[in-house]
Amino acid sequence: MPLTLTRPDLQRTANFIGGEWCAAAGRTLDVTDPATGALIAQVPDSGADAARAAADAAHAAFPAWRRTPAKQRAQILKRWNDLVLAHQEDLGRLISREQGKPLAEGIGEVAYAASYIEWFAEEATRANGDVIPAPVPGRRMFAIKEPVGVVAAITPWNFPAAMIARKIAPALAAGCTVVCKPAEDTPLTSLALVALAAQAGVPAGVLNIVTASRERTPEVVDVWLDDARVRKITFTGSTPVGKHLARRSADTLKKLSLELGGNAPFIVFEDADLHAAVDGLMAAKFRNGGQTCVCPNRVFVHEAVHDEFAGLLAARVGSLRVGPASDPASQIGPMINARAIEKIERHVQDAVSRGARVLAGGARLPALGPNYFAPTVLVNADATMACACEETFGPVVPLTRFANEAEVVAQANDTPFGLAAYFYSRDVRRIWRVADALEAGIVGINEGALAAEAAPFGGVKDSGYGREGSVHGLDDYLHTKYVCQGQLD
Repeated sequence: MPLTLTRPDLQRTANFIGGEWCAAAGRTLDVTDPATGALIAQVPDSGADAARAAADAAHAAFPAWRRTPAKQRAQILKRWNDLVLAHQEDLGRLISREQGKPLAEGIGEVAYAASYIEWFAEEATRANGDVIPAPVPGRRMFAIKEPVGVVAAITPWNFPAAMIARKIAPALAAGCTVVCKPAEDTPLTSLALVALAAQAGVPAGVLNIVTASRERTPEVVDVWLDDARVRKITFTGSTPVGKHLARRSADTLKKLSLELGGNAPFIVFEDADLHAAVDGLMAAKFRNGGQTCVCPNRVFVHEAVHDEFAGLLAARVGSLRVGPASDPASQIGPMINARAIEKIERHVQDAVSRGARVLAGGARLPALGPNYFAPTVLVNADATMACACEETFGPVVPLTRFANEAEVVAQANDTPFGLAAYFYSRDVRRIWRVADALEAGIVGINEGALAAEAAPFGGVKDSGYGREGSVHGLDDYLHTKYVCQGQLD
């Protein structure tokens, strides 16, 4: 099934700055299909000049946008939401073509992205402040919420629609203007969403997007880091890059939201419903082929149920259909690029060399293409293996036995990261003990699908700070101003 668009003009190949589409003036960046390596399009490989122009446009547009009534901003966001849903299938095809995930997942991601636009459209009118009881007569005291200013959004490749929506929608709802740099692997979806935002009535300069290669991204982002007019950075990506952004933001004291790396534990206790635990692990781990920051990276199974659980899991994993997004039967698509597939292969080989055993998968699938890896289950995994210390970011499940609750909680927390954690148990007392003890910003209890627009998404420790989604996600784009008026008697 060809992944062609019914509305071809949604495939944009230019930067969007100050309300104008700006074609590449020099270098270009190839966007390729991860399933085949074929060229899809070329977009600008932007540098400092484009980044500066985007910041100029956002700064110029900020005064008028912040004064735009919240209800009017909400109406524009609602129109954007309606347009996204009206073009859900085209956007899903675009995601699947450049990112590789199965078409059903691509279309599902569009709905997920739209849920954030709708949520923050509604929250735009609820950025309420406070009236503070005055300590003396003749005084009125208020705390009011104001937009932080120009926001720079830097987004990843694994959810090219959802991550754009989760960052841009709250910024616009709060009254901020935006400069955005999408991931080099998946810029087309982001450009399409910006085109629909402009169609919805987002004023010129309020939303700007520039594309750049991995090599030139630092040149683009450094412009924004050095520009005191850019008051906030929102970033989803690796912890080393997040720490770099935090250090470089110190000179201008920017506000930061950092959603960084993860190393999520998934614990199956001896009293768990094993079939439900397998279902939850399949949902959490194999979404987008394991290329998510919250997918389980270390799976701990109590020794009393380990073998039964491993057998059930291996049977499910072995039946997954791997193939390109153009095949409607595909459940797992290609990995994003050669670096990703090489890391997955290295992790599996390292685990096997240290004593792990392959129950399912374990190898590339070259007959399908260069970036396919078979969904894999490993047993006898331990903390010495690379797959326990680094995010695999692929369809590999390493199982580790454990004997008691205290031991497994200590193992689960023995990581610098703290984004997501999962566990399955039917013991109510244990549920609350473990939920309290896990060092993570997100905890799934007998549940593998966690994300929702109404819930705060973010981590602790080296997984970053700030929250996306929910009322807390809007607050991350607002300052609190204290106003005191005297001599009222």
